[in-house]
Amino acid sequence: MIERYSLSPVKEIWGEESKYERWLEVEIAAVKAMEDFGEAPKGTAELIKKNAVVNVKRILEIESVVDHDVIAFIKCATENMGDEARYFHKGLTSSDIVDTALSLALKRAGDIIMMKMLELEGVLKEKAIQYKYAPTIGRTHGVHAEPTSFGLKILSYLAEMQRNIKRMKESIKEVSYAKISGAVGNYANISPEIENVALEQLGLKACEVSTQIVPRDIHANFLNILALVGAGIERIALEIRHLQKPETMEAQEPFKKGQRGSSAMPHKKNPILCERLCGMARMLRSYTVSGFENIALWHERDISHSSVERVFLPDATLTAYYMLSKTIGLVDGLVVYEEKMLENFNASFNLVYSQRVLLKLIDAGMSRENSYKKVQELAMKAWNEKIDFKSLLKENEDIKTVLNEAEIDELFDPAYYIRNVDEIYARFGL
Repeated sequence: MIERYSLSPVKEIWGEESKYERWLEVEIAAVKAMEDFGEAPKGTAELIKKNAVVNVKRILEIESVVDHDVIAFIKCATENMGDEARYFHKGLTSSDIVDTALSLALKRAGDIIMMKMLELEGVLKEKAIQYKYAPTIGRTHGVHAEPTSFGLKILSYLAEMQRNIKRMKESIKEVSYAKISGAVGNYANISPEIENVALEQLGLKACEVSTQIVPRDIHANFLNILALVGAGIERIALEIRHLQKPETMEAQEPFKKGQRGSSAMPHKKNPILCERLCGMARMLRSYTVSGFENIALWHERDISHSSVERVFLPDATLTAYYMLSKTIGLVDGLVVYEEKMLENFNASFNLVYSQRVLLKLIDAGMSRENSYKKVQELAMKAWNEKIDFKSLLKENEDIKTVLNEAEIDELFDPAYYIRNVDEIYARFGL
């Protein structure tokens, strides 16, 4: 991931030195487990920990000769060791180290991402409560539909985030599975008992069955969850982009002091953060394709997946973390124009109340067909001639025979449309 979108502490997880430190963690855990079963002298793991050398420059120097990163790591790590070096990487294959360390990285990155998801959940709750009773126009197909609550919009984002939090929790559990089972996963040179003890030290669990690698459907699912998180953020950002149009201007992303929107047009306040988030959601979705393509490998394993996931697994976690971090600020600092929301009812000449008028006419004894025809006729007249819909209703002779002016006025109250908001909020304990 480019530096622009790489935020701490996820950024540090994917550094080269951190990677090799994780590899060493796995090696030491395996030796400690061997000690427990009498397959290595007591104190061997401590000696390895004391004498191991993790020097990125030296590892790369060795790799330039041996053309194998794990062998280069082993050679570098054991250069200052004595007899304890005999137990370093004993009975293991490269993927025992690489994949188990990768599980550690994904679990740690997932835990940090989860913290941001919970933080965003809290901010969404606050905003949903703040705008619980704020009437706004609901839109379908981009067209005025019926009044709703702006808080309900936000509540729907909260509900989606809570679903993603549940999914993420399960996915973190799943990526916490790893393997120390040897070259083809059959424990030929290391026992399942040593694997279990070693992984327990690392806070991981053993795959029920593995080949030379951890099954990649686990990673594919993790990527899917990140993509869903990104899609939820995109939904928020896209809504704000639409509401920030000057002809709408019901909400606006924060615009800080000193910020400039355009190099050419000084008046501009562009929704650049929302646009960036929408673009980054595309990136997250694109990583899922590679995740699925990495599942099917030759026999017990090839390394066609390796080069791919060195890029997209770090990038996916960094992208998700960046998006969550920025969305927290976006939602927390969201500028909402409640007066403009009410003004915009007039933009469609109060036609958003048409269904309530229709239902009132039906209740008053008109047939549904005649009621619909009459309401549609007056609605189209209001739209085409730019006349207030309520005025047309009051002037129409057919309507006057059924409804008086007070009854018509009563129908044009946005509060009617949000009368069940409390019940919906109660589902969330709000």
